[in-house]
Amino acid sequence: MGSKNKLKRFAENETFANVIQPKRDEVMSGQFSYKGKWGSDFFGNENPIVVELGCGKGEYSVNLARKYPEKNFIGVDIKGARFWRGAKTALSEELSNVAFLRTQIELIDLCFAGQEVDEIWITFPDPQIKYKRTKHRMTNTEFLDKYRQILRPSGLVHLKTDSEFMHGYTIGLLHGLGEEILYAHHDVYGNDMSPEEVTGIQTFYESQYLEQGKKITYLRFRLRSK
Repeated sequence: MGSKNKLKRFAENETFANVIQPKRDEVMSGQFSYKGKWGSDFFGNENPIVVELGCGKGEYSVNLARKYPEKNFIGVDIKGARFWRGAKTALSEELSNVAFLRTQIELIDLCFAGQEVDEIWITFPDPQIKYKRTKHRMTNTEFLDKYRQILRPSGLVHLKTDSEFMHGYTIGLLHGLGEEILYAHHDVYGNDMSPEEVTGIQTFYESQYLEQGKKITYLRFRLRSK
């Protein structure tokens, strides 16, 4: 994507009512106004909140919002030029139950209050295979503790990835921690029992992975409250 296109998209994002772009200092200082008030102050209802981390172009958030109008969806990514597409689509379709938050995922526990979120989707994260990159792996223990903090006690986490390494790593970690794995499969398109929201929605990159013959894995789990 050219720099002119990026600048144009950044400028458009500034005008989109469904895009929230807090400054890092605002989040770090605890002054982010929507924390604990997403339902009342942004969506204007108390419907369940579903967060997609690393939402990319926003396809999953938008499609889930279409499918489940009784829930609120928030796509989170630091790359605003990417989720511009999803934000623009949501506005054109008047989907009032989806928003996009531009921030770093490691700040997620500062953007939501304790037990404010009902579900988290992690879609095609970078598996960070190299050992030195472990701290950036989105299902490591540090991230899991952040998710645990913002999730309701019965809240769910969904991991959908083309990385068998990420799938296996997460399963092993969850077993070691004694967490509850509700569903796991290493090839969702080769399994007739896969949930519809897993196979019925494809991201741009997912379709490319499938064309390359890669298997798509899916894992659903629940984190214990501490």
